[in-house]
This record gives sequence, structure tokens and C-alpha cells, in this order.
Amino acid sequence: MANVSSSNGLEKRPKLRFPGFDEPWRAERLSDFADRVTRKNSQNQTDLPLTISSKDGLVDQVSYFNKKVASKDMSGYYLLLNGEYAYNKSYSVGYDFGSIKRLDRYPMGALSTLYICFTLKKHDSDFIKAYFDSLKWYREIYMISAEGARNHGLLNVPTDEFFETKHYLPQNLNEQRKIADFIIALERRIDAQQSLVDNLKKYKRGAVRCLLSAKSCPLKNARWTTAKMDELGCFIKGAPLSKADISEDGTPFILYGELYTTYNEVVTSIKRRTQAQVDETFLSRVGDVVIPTSGETPEEISTASCVMLPDVILAGDLNIFRGDKVDGRIVSYLLNHVVNAKVARIAQGKSVVHIQASELCKLTLAYPDKNTQNTIIKFLSKLDDKITNTENSLTFLSDLKEGLLQQLFI
Repeated sequence: MANVSSSNGLEKRPKLRFPGFDEPWRAERLSDFADRVTRKNSQNQTDLPLTISSKDGLVDQVSYFNKKVASKDMSGYYLLLNGEYAYNKSYSVGYDFGSIKRLDRYPMGALSTLYICFTLKKHDSDFIKAYFDSLKWYREIYMISAEGARNHGLLNVPTDEFFETKHYLPQNLNEQRKIADFIIALERRIDAQQSLVDNLKKYKRGAVRCLLSAKSCPLKNARWTTAKMDELGCFIKGAPLSKADISEDGTPFILYGELYTTYNEVVTSIKRRTQAQVDETFLSRVGDVVIPTSGETPEEISTASCVMLPDVILAGDLNIFRGDKVDGRIVSYLLNHVVNAKVARIAQGKSVVHIQASELCKLTLAYPDKNTQNTIIKFLSKLDDKITNTENSLTFLSDLKEGLLQQLFI
């Protein structure tokens, strides 16, 4: 591929092109190469409700939300066929003007009439799919969407104006195919890397459960002890800070919500800082284990992180377990992978679930002797490093794809 001039008067060319192609790309209205789809699921041809995920595309609503959000009667929904497209006008993180996705996973599905659906009448479909993934069409949606106007969280994008949006595309089908094949190959490499990450994490879960069970641990001479958590240490609450206390510099601190989004079983670096001052009680000691006091589901709340850094402010709705009889990393692994079902059972609430330190105190843990703990930690630390390196490679490939999409399209 070669870098080329991006524009020349009315002629436009992408920044990056494959050798042998130098013709300018031509502007076309969406209606020039696509027809609107308005067919209804009137005969209930499908009972599969669809939704659009900006990350995963058109997916089964039940699998995605873990429940059916669509109406019981979907005869008034659009019937979308494999290979057809839909525009989701709702905002999500990183997708300010929604997303356009092609139905690839299923032969057909039912989609709410809030979406704009269409089918191609020309151009290579794989190329067009990659073009919509590039988000280059956002400039057109920006021009036609009413600023600040939203209906049920959706951008106010008139359907007729949507089909009049302008898109710069190559007329040479060989060039379209070349770009599509390249993006498909890169996506397959990303999928393979994602599978590697997923398999390593699955292996790790199994390894933790095996190593931290007296019945299955393969380590010789391991001696096991059983005790309640209040016999192993004490619980304190997190400091009364929130997102409003985040600053660019200052003391490192952890908010409870980050246990779900940012940190794993062992914390060795901190992303947040705050200028707030707190009592030293709320400053971490190496080996402290933090557990959220609230979450959306019992399964979600059964998570924990061991902080391996001193003087980190532990803030928000946190239960902080502090003890010296068992390595905090072992406690974290046990809470996340061995007794997590027990933790979920003692959580209380419906729309929001809570877990109290008084309940966690009663939780019984079986743990091995110090030498065995050290051996297990050493093994799992190496495994964590491998997972981190594999995830970094995945991030690199994903960033590479995003960068190339910006240069391969106009």
C-alpha cells in the first residue's frame, strides 16, 4: 500500500491505497446504491428479536441483554434478511452518531421500526460493511441531525435525509474487493487473538479452582486450614469519595466501580488520582482486599481485588478486608473463583444488590500453608503476565484496524 494525496479540488482519494489503483473516488448518495427495507414480520416469519451493538453488530436480543426486550407480538417489526443493513440512531461510548451494521449471524431477524433498514443494489457488500465500520459517514449525519434533539435517546435523523447522505466510494470493484479482503484478514487475526485471550482466561479460572481446592490441588505436602473471614482479619468501609474527587494528579485512589471495569484479582498499578485528603485508615496496606458493597447482580458483586501497593486511597462503596494470616492475593482468588457462588447467595436486593461486611465475616475459606500459597501465587502471576501480554497484542491489532480504516476510506 502507498500513501497518496487525499484530495484535489472535487476529486478525492484516500490517504492509503493498494498499488495499481489511482482513480479518484466518486461521491454517491446512499439512495444511489441502497434501497430502504420496510418489509414487516407480518406472518411472524421469525421469532428472533435483534438489537444493534456498536461493538458486536446485529445480535440476538435475548443473548445480548439476557432477556427479551422486544414486544411479544413482533408482527409489526421489520423483517431483516441476512446481508441487509440497519442503522441504530442511539448514542453509545465511541459512537456519537450511532452505528450501521450488516446482519451476518442469522438468516433473518425482527428489528424495531425505530431502526432504518436498507439493502444494497450495487457495490461489494464486504467493502461497504468495512466503510460503515470506519465511521467516515459521521460527517454527513452531523449535518442532518438536529443538534441536541433526541427522541427516546435516539438522534433526530430524518429517514429521507439519511438516504440523501453523501459517501465517497471507489467505482473499481477490484479495489473494493482488495480493501475488503484486507480488512477481513485483519479481523480474522483479531478474532483469533480474542479467542486466545478468552481461552487463557478460561484456563486460569480452572487452574485457580484446581489449585485452591484441598481435594484437587496437585501440590505435594500442602496443608489446608479452614477459617471464617473474621478469624483471618477485619473489615473497614471505603473512604467517602466519589468520581467528583478525581483529579489529574495527587494521591492514587480506587473507586468501587473500577473493580468491575478496570482491575482484576491483583492490582499493581493505579489509574486514578485525587487531591482529596483522607484519614490514614483509608490508605491501603500491601495485601488489602477490596470488595464492592453494591452491584447490579449477585454474580457481579462476587468480585474482589488485592491491592499490592501502599498508601492508595480506597474509596466509595467498598468493603476493605485487612489481615495478615493469609496472603491477600489468595483471598482475592478464592473470592473470585472458589467461593464466588457463596458470596452471590448472601447478596441482598433486587434492582441493586448489596453485600454487608457482617455477612462476609461469616464466610468460610479453606486456604493452604504459606509455602503452598507462594507457589500458587508465583504460577498464577506468570499466567496473569501472559494474559496481559496477549491482551496488549489484541489492543494493538484493534488499534491498527481502526487506524487503517481511517486511511483506507474517505
